[in-house]
Amino acid sequence: MEPVIELKYALDTFYFLVMGAFVMLMACGFAMLEAGLVRGKNTAEILTKNIVLYSIACTMYLLCGYSLMYPAESVSALIPGLPSILGGADNDAADVISSGGDIYYSGLSDFFFQAVFVAAAMSIVSGAVAERMKLWAFFAFAIVMTGFIYPIEGYWKWGGGFLDQKGFLDFAGSGVVHMAGAVAALAGVLLLGPRKGKYGPDGEINPIPGANLPLATLGTFLLWFGWFGFNGGSELVLSDVAESNAVALIFVNTNAAAAGGCILALITSQILFGKADLTMALNGALAGLVSITAEPLTPTPLLATIIGGIGGIIVVVSISMLDKAKIDDPVGAISVHGTAGIWGLLAVCLSNSDASIGSQILGIVVIFAWVFIASLIVWSILKATIGIRVSEEEEQMGMDAKETGLQAYPEFNK
Repeated sequence: MEPVIELKYALDTFYFLVMGAFVMLMACGFAMLEAGLVRGKNTAEILTKNIVLYSIACTMYLLCGYSLMYPAESVSALIPGLPSILGGADNDAADVISSGGDIYYSGLSDFFFQAVFVAAAMSIVSGAVAERMKLWAFFAFAIVMTGFIYPIEGYWKWGGGFLDQKGFLDFAGSGVVHMAGAVAALAGVLLLGPRKGKYGPDGEINPIPGANLPLATLGTFLLWFGWFGFNGGSELVLSDVAESNAVALIFVNTNAAAAGGCILALITSQILFGKADLTMALNGALAGLVSITAEPLTPTPLLATIIGGIGGIIVVVSISMLDKAKIDDPVGAISVHGTAGIWGLLAVCLSNSDASIGSQILGIVVIFAWVFIASLIVWSILKATIGIRVSEEEEQMGMDAKETGLQAYPEFNK
């Protein structure tokens, strides 16, 4: 029996680590997507933001975020407890064996998997505030978001806090990760204002196309690939027949939702705008992925396709509505992760008999309110102190020249 328990522990730990590495690849996906959808003069800066925000997220989660989200001893269902720095100790072999299989993966593998999730949440903010936010103001916000704002609301659901006790369901993070990132971005965008020239004096909307659509498409495929780890890894276990079948179904449903979102977003774009807009297809695939993330296990593959497809329709409409409201989001992140995230949380009720619409709405309202108010306070403090927006002249020149002194495409400027 002991060798079997140890083998299952090793297999589930390895599975957890590999799924975490899949999610880490999403950091590359976000970087490529955003680099493709901003103008060439802002490319080096957006890439700098993405690799540094990932590093900040991992460091802050190690220093305090993980212990806040999964406290050894919480104060209450609302207050997680005092933060502490991650130690290097892990499960002892004797404890694993004596547990009879109840301890089934390494504690440090759990930290790694959760750390790449918080980085994904922060990556959402990066795209929405692109092309006009000061680099170091963004990094300052990233410290607070990944070290405190995200872990606290994560504790309320995944750490056993009051949302979990109230029956709120969010399997892999449509709300905890994606909607939270989008709401933090929304708070920043409202204070930041739109890019120069995006909206005319008479309400006209001026398109500002990205510099590299092949790069944006590559980024979307990388995110699609990484999402198998995002949702599949959240099953936590692989080492028996039932769990292996569950992971397989999660993979199939995740893929189906992305495909449905892509197709229906493109059709919606054709109907509304008379064009098969590639960027809408890309965002439709991502919206489908966000939509299924709250519950990728209980739907049938056909229902998963429908859930993702509705997400694809919603994201096209949402992007258009935000533009009409003069909320400037260069990559559509608020719509993809926020609006589709809300839909995904509500869609849990379509397939999971344990879900209730009241609990889902409670979770949406609580996470939205907490992240928005906390983020707005942090953004406001930064705006009043170091400032969050570059000057009009610096914006016109480009963020690359202002913040990095580099050019992503120097041969085109000769």
